[in-house]
Amino acid sequence: MRTEDKSLKNWLRRSEAMSALRSEPWLWGATGLLLVLGLMMTLNTTYFISLSKTGAPFYFFKRQLLSIALGLGIMLAFARISARGWQRIAFVAFALSVTLLLAVWLPGLGLSKNGARRWLRLGALTLEPSEPVKFTWVVFLAALLSRSEERMQDFRRGLLPALLCFLPLAAVVLSQPDFGATVVLALLLFTMAFAAGVPGKHLGSVGGGLALLFIYQAWHKSYRVRRLLAFAHPWELARSAGFQLVQSLIALGAGGKWGVGLGAGQQKMFYLPQAHTDFVFAVVGEELGLAGALAVVALFVTILVRGMRIARNEPDSFASLLAAGMTALLTLEAAINMAVVTGLLPTKGLPLPFLSYGGSAMVVSLAALGVLLGLARRTEVR
Repeated sequence: MRTEDKSLKNWLRRSEAMSALRSEPWLWGATGLLLVLGLMMTLNTTYFISLSKTGAPFYFFKRQLLSIALGLGIMLAFARISARGWQRIAFVAFALSVTLLLAVWLPGLGLSKNGARRWLRLGALTLEPSEPVKFTWVVFLAALLSRSEERMQDFRRGLLPALLCFLPLAAVVLSQPDFGATVVLALLLFTMAFAAGVPGKHLGSVGGGLALLFIYQAWHKSYRVRRLLAFAHPWELARSAGFQLVQSLIALGAGGKWGVGLGAGQQKMFYLPQAHTDFVFAVVGEELGLAGALAVVALFVTILVRGMRIARNEPDSFASLLAAGMTALLTLEAAINMAVVTGLLPTKGLPLPFLSYGGSAMVVSLAALGVLLGLARRTEVR
């Protein structure tokens, strides 16, 4: 009987996972296409980097495969967690992720690269704690803001508690420093607060104050000033601070309507910095052209539309906010990354979900997708 019970439980778990996938074919289908394209871009952009750094041409590609495999496993596991389950662990999960964020300052555990201390060394693995913090921040905010609409109308009981949690969190992230992640955390707060029914006048006043804080932070650091100047005058600073943006624009311009062909791009050949991470969209534009770039945009729009549909169909306020937050987590970062690559925003170190090389970001993106698939299964059952 015990063996039969275990077999039944395993079958139920597998059927729940399959049910989650069947409930949203457009959502996981769009993600699947992005993952396939991302793998091709990883192989495409890291072959020579891997060869020069490690002597093994497929080193980074294999690591990305492992990240996707781990992320898919977590996605299927998270798709089986109920909304009530997420609500019960919201505060604990957020506290644990913040603990990891603080652990980067511990000697022997935290890693420093290019003047930033954002990573943890966990044996053979490297973790960027700001990525799981974004995920748990969404779960935490969903629990905090899923109150009655009348309570959200009161600034002291509505937006203020979330703001008081955000400010110390932002201070920690900025100290690493990670300006891009701080902006994403702020945008997630405002998106979810708006979805929770916080009045526009509250969001506007707080948003104005935070905007002034971000402007101060931007001008307080000389390297951020250089980025702003490079954003305003990239061609005049093409050999210095504007080099990355100029090379990105050259790549996009070379692609034309249909691209130069997959694998035939030149900018990835050590001209475009971070071609495999932050600027992979420029490589897509060069090799697949405007058509390929618009296809990527369309896939993210599909994720946005389907995610917001799940949020709209959820009668439970916590589950609805959770769906809206996870959708925003995936699509806001995508929008910012593509805006940076095309010169619409100053350069920030944010990956393009599902396409950029990077284990922490890939696992968290697939985890967010798993939450959405689980919530989609709930709405389908109803």
